[in-house]
Amino acid sequence: MLDQVVHLLGYDFVQNAIAAGIVIAIVAGVVSRFVVARNMAFAVHALAELGFTGAAGAILVGASAVVGLLAGTTITALFIGLLGVRVRERDAVVGVVMAFGLGLGVLFLSLYPRYATEAFAILFGTITGVSRGDVVLLIGIGVVTLLALGVIYRPLTFATVDPEVAEARGVPVGRLAIAFLLIMAAAVAEAVQVVGVLLILTLLITPGATAERLTARPGRATAYSVGIALLCILGGIFLSLVSNVPVSVFVTSLSFACYLLARFVVGPVVSGGEGRRTSVARDVAEPVAALEANRALDGSLSEGVARRRSTESE
Repeated sequence: MLDQVVHLLGYDFVQNAIAAGIVIAIVAGVVSRFVVARNMAFAVHALAELGFTGAAGAILVGASAVVGLLAGTTITALFIGLLGVRVRERDAVVGVVMAFGLGLGVLFLSLYPRYATEAFAILFGTITGVSRGDVVLLIGIGVVTLLALGVIYRPLTFATVDPEVAEARGVPVGRLAIAFLLIMAAAVAEAVQVVGVLLILTLLITPGATAERLTARPGRATAYSVGIALLCILGGIFLSLVSNVPVSVFVTSLSFACYLLARFVVGPVVSGGEGRRTSVARDVAEPVAALEANRALDGSLSEGVARRRSTESE
């Protein structure tokens, strides 16, 4: 088996798949943590399905399916962001936009005179079919996506943890929501190359959900999420090469296994350790805080007594 893998690594399509997989895993892993924290799984599903509509429309006019996919996800993100920023509004808007977009997708496919191989491939993912040009495009999209997320990382984290307080302190919560939807659109357009529209949640939900079971620290959770996405995508590619089973099958299976392992085996152990460390830190911090409060109180009393004596002497 090892000789077979080494032999396959010499082929261009395998090298392209690995390069694309690394880029997609990094982007999906970083974005996934925010998707989970902001409860946007339904929005991810809508972006993926309407990205398929964009791909079908692009094929109909003779353009690239990848460009159409990116255009479809971007337009959908803008619609969702502008029409329903609040959580209560967002789900309803997502449902309305998704239904209309899927109707357009059916229309585009019915108007196409030949069998739309590219459009149907997007439904299930074809990472082993990406070209060198596709890899360059994915790298460009990935770099722009990560740079954009880096610019808004701190206020986005604040708005994710406590949107009401963030808005009260002047953080542009609405504009951040739209910006993150656009970042999600780019991440979805990339992840669809691996698992397709129908299985998109396995890369933009599972890594972040798994990482949350392992740590409560945002930075560490992001690193874990990227690592899990890399493991699932690269592991899926190699297992697919030696078994002739589609990559998406192994990616989804590895993702599910990681989540179960984090939830029922590793997560409870790690949570217990973090809980004990938090308890110890609290036990140490509380006496120190009490001592500092007593010192401050003694200082205030001393100053009050001194001022009273000064007043009496005058």
